[in-house]
Amino acid sequence: MSYQAYLDAVEQKTGLTPRQLIARAAEQGLGPDSKAGAIVTWLKDEHGLGHGHAMAMAQVIRKGERISDKHVGSDGSHRDASDTLWLDGAATNPVWR
Repeated sequence: MSYQAYLDAVEQKTGLTPRQLIARAAEQGLGPDSKAGAIVTWLKDEHGLGHGHAMAMAQVIRKGERISDKHVGSDGSHRDASDTLWLDGAATNPVWR
């Protein structure tokens, strides 16, 4: 599953885009300086996410939309089309349209 697919699944599960979750995390005092565990706990407790999806979202909350280009353009199962994640919702992602 690609990183982007994880974020799309988070949106489907919560009804919130990744960008909306980042904003809600900030309202809770969670952001780039927060420990991943605190963010994961919040995402699990407040939004019902499983550990893997919560970890993927915690990484975005802490590190932003850029990911390592290790899997970009690869043919592995974790490949992504870009090193920049789409945070504004699957329905508006120009790659998927």
